[in-house]
Amino acid sequence: MASLAPAEPPGPRAASRSPALGPSRSGGERRRNAPDTAQDAPLRSVDLNHVIKLLKGSGSKDLEEEQLKTLKKVVKHFENGLPLKNVAQITEILNLCAEKMIEREAFTEPLCELIKLFGLPFQKKKSSDEVNYSVEISQSIAQLGYLMRVPSSQVKIQICKSIVSFYNMELPGKLLSGYQPTSVNYKIQMAEEGGLAEALVLSLTLVENQLIEKLWVLKALQHLSTSGVSCRQMVKAQAASRLCLYLNGADPSGQLVFRSSDILWSLLENASKEEVVNQLSSLECVHALKEAFVDLVTRGFRHCDHQLRNDLLVIATLLAENPAVPMIESGFAKLLIVLATFTEVKLPNPLVKGFKLTYSDEDFEMKKLLFNIIGILSKDPSAVQLLSENHVMPALLYYVKLNHRKPGLPDWSAAQYEELQLHAIAVLASVAPVLVDKYLSCQANTLLLVFLEWCIGPDPFFGRGHSFHGTGGRGNKLAQMRYSLRVLRSVVALYDDAVSINLCDQGAISQLLDILKYAADKSKEKEDTVLLEIQADILFILSVLCENDVLRKEIFSCEGIDTLIPFFKMDPRKLYSGLGHNCLLLSALDCLWSCVIGCYIAEDSFIEKQGISLLLDLLALKEKNLCNIILGILVEFSDNPKTTLHLSIWRGKRDQTAANLLIQLWRQEELDLGVRRDQYGRIVDTKRPIVTSFQKLQKAIPVPASCPSFAIMEVAESIRAKIYSLFCKLGFENLPGLSAKDFVTLAIIQRYIDFKVGEVWSEICAEIEEEFRPVSPDERALKVISEITENTGRTVVALQTEVLEKQHHDIIQEEKKVYKKIQAAQIQKELQKKSWEDFLTRTSNYEALKKAKILQETLIDASRSKAKIENGLDHSTDIPGLHKTIRPDRFVPVDSMPREHHGGLLADTQHAPGKSSVCKGALKKDQKR
Repeated sequence: MASLAPAEPPGPRAASRSPALGPSRSGGERRRNAPDTAQDAPLRSVDLNHVIKLLKGSGSKDLEEEQLKTLKKVVKHFENGLPLKNVAQITEILNLCAEKMIEREAFTEPLCELIKLFGLPFQKKKSSDEVNYSVEISQSIAQLGYLMRVPSSQVKIQICKSIVSFYNMELPGKLLSGYQPTSVNYKIQMAEEGGLAEALVLSLTLVENQLIEKLWVLKALQHLSTSGVSCRQMVKAQAASRLCLYLNGADPSGQLVFRSSDILWSLLENASKEEVVNQLSSLECVHALKEAFVDLVTRGFRHCDHQLRNDLLVIATLLAENPAVPMIESGFAKLLIVLATFTEVKLPNPLVKGFKLTYSDEDFEMKKLLFNIIGILSKDPSAVQLLSENHVMPALLYYVKLNHRKPGLPDWSAAQYEELQLHAIAVLASVAPVLVDKYLSCQANTLLLVFLEWCIGPDPFFGRGHSFHGTGGRGNKLAQMRYSLRVLRSVVALYDDAVSINLCDQGAISQLLDILKYAADKSKEKEDTVLLEIQADILFILSVLCENDVLRKEIFSCEGIDTLIPFFKMDPRKLYSGLGHNCLLLSALDCLWSCVIGCYIAEDSFIEKQGISLLLDLLALKEKNLCNIILGILVEFSDNPKTTLHLSIWRGKRDQTAANLLIQLWRQEELDLGVRRDQYGRIVDTKRPIVTSFQKLQKAIPVPASCPSFAIMEVAESIRAKIYSLFCKLGFENLPGLSAKDFVTLAIIQRYIDFKVGEVWSEICAEIEEEFRPVSPDERALKVISEITENTGRTVVALQTEVLEKQHHDIIQEEKKVYKKIQAAQIQKELQKKSWEDFLTRTSNYEALKKAKILQETLIDASRSKAKIENGLDHSTDIPGLHKTIRPDRFVPVDSMPREHHGGLLADTQHAPGKSSVCKGALKKDQKR
């Protein structure tokens, strides 16, 4: 029976050999077949090679009886398990029995008994036997799958039973002497290596009309599907499509649907989900899945039926995610939509006839799955009409309200209703943009605004926060607020005038500002992702509503600017927290651009509240994702005359000016763009002074006049044009706080527009050269234009060089001044040192003291006038105590005039002016000395 096995089983000689590499130390086949120990003695009574040779014979009835008798003997001998070294021989015996069974039914029972041996644990003598015999064992187990082709139900069922026993291994009552059972997962591993799962899937076609055999095959596949390797083998054999087509077969027990769906689940989890979905995407498979689901919905009343129904619904959800799956063509999509809106829309529909909602946990799970499918179908444009016709919008809006439970009637619990409510509103955010007309006709904006008003109201509410959508909503209404704002954001993002007008007419701007204040206050207590997302969504909605409408901007400015300012005072460290502060700040900047700029009242209010300074503080952070938008906002604000003054007076850290900050940003931008500059910041390429490295790599490509070239696109993408625009307002002269390096860069900024014009002409020249040669006058004109750009570059380079030379000269002059100060200080130190040395010399050398006295007298005489003063007094020039080695007194008594020259009046000491006590004390002290 060669057709039963694609690979020929090994012969007797090969089966009896150990697959260990190399011969034994004693050498020879005969030595290897001999028993290793005395413990092998019981196995001598069965010579498997003789059995194989006997089964190959045919002819007489006596031979057949002897064959059957021998097979029974083999089964009896190995009733406690097959040794690993004999498994390959037993497999060959199986194949021979299978061939004979086609002619003689008597071989069926021995064949089943031999197959049953594979359900017992294999026996190993050594620990290395599992590895040494792995190839033979994996091939032998794979043969079980090929034996499914034997036309016998008994054999097929026994094969499946043996495979199932791989996963429920029970040790036999008696073990072979000297052997021990293999590890628990050994057979499973060998089944994976041999590809048993793939062979078993292919055998499904053989049992297509045999329910019992089919259920046994499915049971075996159910066990094999617990392995990822086996699942991939099953997918390779198209198991998903085969199983799906069997879902609706006649089966009173219901096992067919249960086992098939369980295998499909395992394939989706353990194999390639995309491949499984592709196999199920045919119209036949979708129809089969739909019929099985409908049967469970209408006729399934047991708990297990409801669970199985939900399992099929999950599979249908995965199929709906693939647009290529014919969910709409099969009618499955319409059925699911009608079921999803069954309780909310009280309209009779034959598709759900006989369906009853029991409010059980399984029905609750089904309801959530149906909502989820609606959200998936909303992404398919072909499903929009179905969603509109089957009242999905009013069904979802049913949950945009409080839960008013009627006592005595079956209904969802409070926790279940909250979860369904949040899920429905989350799905509404996906459905509303594709059903805008239905959205407006159902007054959805009004319902959402009323619901949001309740969210910030004082009414008590204790959210459970159990579900995925209830994150952050435990004990509060934040989850409801979060998803309601998501709905508004999704419809407002359409930029539909009807939606915006409808919202603004109901006072949405003021209400959203109130909610923003509420969320901002809550965020001060405890910041989390939910509150940050709520604030970012509100800012986005306000941006869209107020954009291009001055009246709405004026409404916003009344309260909005005070609410907006704190966002720009955010601690910069929060931008790296990972909670979403960076997204919130970007939303606030976008809101500032859309809701303030363009309205003079709003602009003046923002500027008066130091808004420009706050923007410059943010710009000073030099965050790459913030600089562009902040510079754009400042350029828009620069049209306001008050902006320039605030730009001029701003001071950052270390007394940095706005001009210095802008120049630093320019240099960093050029560094990122790869613009060539020398070590001092001067222009290197005078022909193309501001070209980026990316532009240099681009070849000249002729484009239509309506398409922007690389030079024009760079203006929009880079921040250099915005910096140039701001300097045009600030001016290029009399800018404080700039260094020589800054002036070098400023010279480039000042001629930015000239360089950009030259860059565009350069592209035009390159495009012309690619297409044709211009006439002589045009060629001369183009040459003159390129020379003008180059001359401008040279002029700027000369100016930059002059600035650098002046800086160098100033540095030298400053160094000279410093050197002079150092030199004067050094001379003074030397004079002080010499004076001290002279003093020491006078106090220690009497001859030096005498010389000093003589010199002093000489100098005094030289300084006296030659004319003698009449009646003048001669004052002594001697310094008392000059001969002493100690310091002289502080007070020197000087008589201005003798007493005899003053008569008796001054001689009278009683009328003479008395000396102060401080002077008397000093004199007494001097006399004591």
